[in-house]
Amino acid sequence: MADFPEIVEAPLRARFVSLRVRPADVEERFVRGSGAGGQKINKTSSTVTLRHRPTGVEVRCQRERSQVANRLIAWQELAGKLEGRRATATHEARSARELVRRQKRQKSRGQKVRMIQTKKHRAKIKSTRGRSVED
Repeated sequence: MADFPEIVEAPLRARFVSLRVRPADVEERFVRGSGAGGQKINKTSSTVTLRHRPTGVEVRCQRERSQVANRLIAWQELAGKLEGRRATATHEARSARELVRRQKRQKSRGQKVRMIQTKKHRAKIKSTRGRSVED
């Protein structure tokens, strides 16, 4: 079984374990960077791209000149993105349950009284619309 790279320290590993991310699920690539930097950026593969296959989340890091530093930053960003996705999913599920709960609960006595008053008021307005006397 593959293990996390040695660059991934214990606190970061704990984050991935809590997210149930297996090291085999993460594809790591090193490519040449783009943009300003001249000869250095054109000769070295310091840009790190990480892709979590099951979710399709991809992170690309080219901030530092060092591949090691970019690699660590990329792993941290991947953990952050996956935690964000999990938090969003949890929040949406909680919101959906709360919506159903609010829709199913009984109306209070005050709400029922207001609803009946509104119905009577609307009925009174509609009753004045009646047919004309000429028919």
